[in-house]
Amino acid sequence: MAAVTYKDAGVDLDVYEQSMQRLPALLGRTHSPRVMPLTGGFAGLFQLQGDGRRYEDPVLVSGTDGVGTKLKVAIRAGRFDTVGIDLVAMCVNDCLCLGAEPLFFLDYLALGKDDPDLVEQLVKGVSEGCVQAGAALIGGETAIMPDLYAAGDFDMAGFCVGVVEKSQLIDGSQIQAGDVLLGVPSSGLHSNGFSLVRKIVFDHAGLGIDDPIAELGGSVADVLLTPTRIYANVVRAFMTDPTIRSAVRGIAHITGGGLAENVSRIVPAGCRAVFDETSWDVPLVFPWLQRLGGVADDEMSRVFNQGIGLVLIVAREAAESIASKLAGEAENVRQIGQIVRS
Repeated sequence: MAAVTYKDAGVDLDVYEQSMQRLPALLGRTHSPRVMPLTGGFAGLFQLQGDGRRYEDPVLVSGTDGVGTKLKVAIRAGRFDTVGIDLVAMCVNDCLCLGAEPLFFLDYLALGKDDPDLVEQLVKGVSEGCVQAGAALIGGETAIMPDLYAAGDFDMAGFCVGVVEKSQLIDGSQIQAGDVLLGVPSSGLHSNGFSLVRKIVFDHAGLGIDDPIAELGGSVADVLLTPTRIYANVVRAFMTDPTIRSAVRGIAHITGGGLAENVSRIVPAGCRAVFDETSWDVPLVFPWLQRLGGVADDEMSRVFNQGIGLVLIVAREAAESIASKLAGEAENVRQIGQIVRS
């Protein structure tokens, strides 16, 4: 009887090695001088001090997330170079809510069968997301698990670590009645609610992945796979300005739960957020999706970001100057509500 090999069990180590050989360049383009070289190591090294950075009382901020069932859209479309951006965004944007500077990122890919081209495309997206975030991709893991994942399926998760001076931590504790809500636009659906999106688009409306959507100027794949926006430049713009930074009292990343639920997470007891839903233009993808599925208004507001991906809660007297500062960064920021006593 012939000996059983790992390849017989569904894991080809030679193909796995081909995948790994494609990744160093994608990691290297994200590295800063604070990434410490470590040839053949089992972990990544990042130097907190250095590259002109000095911290008095640093606090590490961490976040982890995935892409969710948006991956099913990528699989249907055969496009894999953007969901890595989504992965970085979902982790980094949460860390930014504490005022943190993203430092480094790790990814985890799980596949039923090794595929060097697929792995390369996925990590290419992660690499691009890290460049946008200013975070170093210093490691990760690719796990081949036959029988656990069906043919063609995969999953990915990410882990971000950032840093902020303890004295500059933005945790919402200083939010008070009279503060203003500034909304920063999203790039579209971002990376939540895709179980509902897929139900509406593919099951209810019967659209194909390559069908054109005239009113949105692209195909179903183009619209649904628009990457989640990464807000590192927005937060960096005011965190490096001491006057403005002190007036920012809270930051909320708008994901599942919409504006109301995500902003309420950081508003202290005795206060609540009131939104003016006429104050911003909702991107066309949302009313298109709502009409396509006959979705109720409150369901849309609870599941999706409706065009606002990040909310800054700021002192009223500084709201105009902060909006102007961000406008200089080509941001279309607008006042979308206020904090009142509950």
